[in-house]
Amino acid sequence: MSKRIQSIRGMHDVLPPESEMLRATEHATQNVLRQYGYQEIRMPLLEQTELFKRSLGEVTDIVEKEMYTFEDRNGNNLTLRPEGTASCVRAGIQHGFLYGQPQRLWYCGPFFRHERPQKGRYRQFHQLGVEVFGFVGPDIDAELIILSAHMWKKINLPMQPRLEINSLGSSQARNKYREKLIAYLQQYEDRLDKEAKQRLHTNPLRVLDSKNPEMQEIIHNAPSLLEHLDAESVEHFLQLQKLLDAANIQYTINPRLVRGLDYYSKTVFEWVAEGLGAQATICAGGRYDGLVEQLGGKPCPAAGFAIGLERLVSLLEGSQQAEQSIDVYMVLMGEAAEIAGLQLAEELRTQLPISSVVTNCGGGSIKSQMKRADKSQARLAFILGEDELKSQNITVKYMREKRDQEMVSQSDLVAFLENYINQ
Repeated sequence: MSKRIQSIRGMHDVLPPESEMLRATEHATQNVLRQYGYQEIRMPLLEQTELFKRSLGEVTDIVEKEMYTFEDRNGNNLTLRPEGTASCVRAGIQHGFLYGQPQRLWYCGPFFRHERPQKGRYRQFHQLGVEVFGFVGPDIDAELIILSAHMWKKINLPMQPRLEINSLGSSQARNKYREKLIAYLQQYEDRLDKEAKQRLHTNPLRVLDSKNPEMQEIIHNAPSLLEHLDAESVEHFLQLQKLLDAANIQYTINPRLVRGLDYYSKTVFEWVAEGLGAQATICAGGRYDGLVEQLGGKPCPAAGFAIGLERLVSLLEGSQQAEQSIDVYMVLMGEAAEIAGLQLAEELRTQLPISSVVTNCGGGSIKSQMKRADKSQARLAFILGEDELKSQNITVKYMREKRDQEMVSQSDLVAFLENYINQ
């Protein structure tokens, strides 16, 4: 017997019912985006490696450790996309749609990072990303946060995630703060862990994001970036808070929230949920006003966020079932019933597009077919046999309710099912 081939570590098959919950989550969040006037963009899975090095930063964890990078047959250096913002900006510059009028965009799909797999963090994972271009003020920052809060209600999260916000200010203010932070951390260099020492001169703000308990006292006493912001960033951040207060959005100002990518400026935010362990962030984003110019375009203000869909599904597991996807299972007894049943099921699907109808295939006794109907999680079983063919009726059995079965005329079946679905 030949050796069985397994999936690659950290790259999982998504099976029912988790796949149904993932699909339902995508559908619900995308409906919210439609309500807010956002349009879908689809980008390729592969990009030139240089795109991510220039946008994310050479000394970020993603670029240094996590990217799936390889050389193709033509000698091009390519990378499986580890995030979506850089690809979206690249597409905007390439196709010229960033200028002339503001853009509200979203995308959804798989992304890839070579990191240690754990619950809520995989090497192939799915994200919903939202990007806006051409908006300068804090009103769009507030809209992104309010929109994401609307999503949590729409998918019925079992607990309300916690919103943390911060401002990273302008690049000039951040560079001045960076010098003060390095000077402060150098006083404790002998107490810094290996990762902090590596970041001290390359990306010192990331030291503030360390989860190492032995580092927390040093981090807590570090100078605050909020105290070193430029005047414009201070006003922007204060106005954002006013807008969130007016919208009844609860938040905490976290001066240590820095995000892990180089392109962020001014507003940054995270939604954090309990129950996910170390990977508690389910949504994160902020402004990246300099990225378009950094990647070769004309200056264009921009902001966005990304949601880890596997992390949302982890929160939903055990708290609710996936959407009921099957309305009717057709139980067909005999060859004549099989022929008539296929036609009748197709008529139901055509006349009632909101319905989902499964026909029994492969024959079997009524007992075995009813077992299949129950296993499919269908709400109703429509039974069609010799007696029903003669009387032009259907026997309706309620699979999820304690109700007596009944007979319904085939001519009334569309109206009956429509009424039942809309109850």
